[in-house]
Amino acid sequence: MPVYEYKGLVAGNQSTRGMIDADSLRSARLKLRAEGIYPTELVEGKTRSATSETLSKFKLPEWRRVPALDLSLFTSQFATLIGAGIPLMESLSALTEQVDNTRLKAVTGRLRESINHGSTLADALGEHPEVFNELYQSMVRAGESSGALALVLNRLSTYIEGQMELRNKLISALMYPVIMIGMSLVVMGVLLVKVIPTIAGLLEDLNQPLPLPTLIVIKASQLVTTWWIPAIVVIGVTYWAVYGFIHTERGRMQWDRLRLRLPVAGRVIRHVSISRFSRTLATLLEGGLNIVQALDISKTVTANAVIGAAIDDAKVAITKGATIAGPLRQSGQFPPMVMHMVAVGEASGDLSPMLAKVADTYDDLVGNSLDRFTALMGPVLLIVVALVVVMVILSTLLPLMNLTSAL
Repeated sequence: MPVYEYKGLVAGNQSTRGMIDADSLRSARLKLRAEGIYPTELVEGKTRSATSETLSKFKLPEWRRVPALDLSLFTSQFATLIGAGIPLMESLSALTEQVDNTRLKAVTGRLRESINHGSTLADALGEHPEVFNELYQSMVRAGESSGALALVLNRLSTYIEGQMELRNKLISALMYPVIMIGMSLVVMGVLLVKVIPTIAGLLEDLNQPLPLPTLIVIKASQLVTTWWIPAIVVIGVTYWAVYGFIHTERGRMQWDRLRLRLPVAGRVIRHVSISRFSRTLATLLEGGLNIVQALDISKTVTANAVIGAAIDDAKVAITKGATIAGPLRQSGQFPPMVMHMVAVGEASGDLSPMLAKVADTYDDLVGNSLDRFTALMGPVLLIVVALVVVMVILSTLLPLMNLTSAL
């Protein structure tokens, strides 16, 4: 059955837009009028098969994904509509009008179209994995089967907001060091490419022996100005080789193990992974998924192959009758406090609330670690920049002082 996109007016001269299924253009117009909508524009859209074919040929790039804030608002509004007893199709129609994000608006219309053709909501979400990830799909599927879709959507909205806050906290903490490093590189580049060659020519004309700081700075300037093209080529080839190695199974494992062993950043990376794992596992268990499925999905959000392998071992052990705390403790990747809280949660039957407490605790630890990291990086970067400036000044003033003494 064809699908038509429309723009029209409802009571009170309020504008509306959406999609409707009908056998023909005339039937679509009659259906809209029967619903109290007076169409001002009515065009035929793509059918579900055509849409799916187009999406399979032209996959949207990574940077065009729906922002987390828009997805959280969409999920929260969806939960409110379903919780109010509004049927699924009418809820999606209302969301199509309420959503501001153009990409999400189009996806919502396709969800309604797929459901109208007999798909479940979870299957319809699965047609758009670039917007709704595996966790989202699994939670909705569990909510549909248990009849608690509104509750699951509310938990999903809360989860997305929590992950968004954690990501914003990481970005805010790293922004200042990145800006400082960038400014330092710009200053050093200007000095080595523009200033130092001019000063070096002047000093050579004076026929005076050059001090060691001056020689070091001049050699660094010559290296940058003469070998910058080969340096870029070497850096590019090295990056390509390392990038390719990291994206192999063995390389990813070694890289993630190295990241966890870093002096300061390794602790933050471990805490972030544990927080994401605990929050995701708690959300999935509250949504009605069994522990094996929940662990299989939760390992993907850790973004660390070493911790993911430990979770995989726990999943295998659970299928053989073991508890979740035992295999995770044996892996050595989870702190004793986490294992103690998980063991207490399993023994008391309150694993989900206990995991949520673990996530809250590690969110606070991540925040404190990032605050200390930011406070430490500021003075360190300022000292580095000051040392570079002092080195350049000494390399310039020492020869001039020697020349003055000789005269």
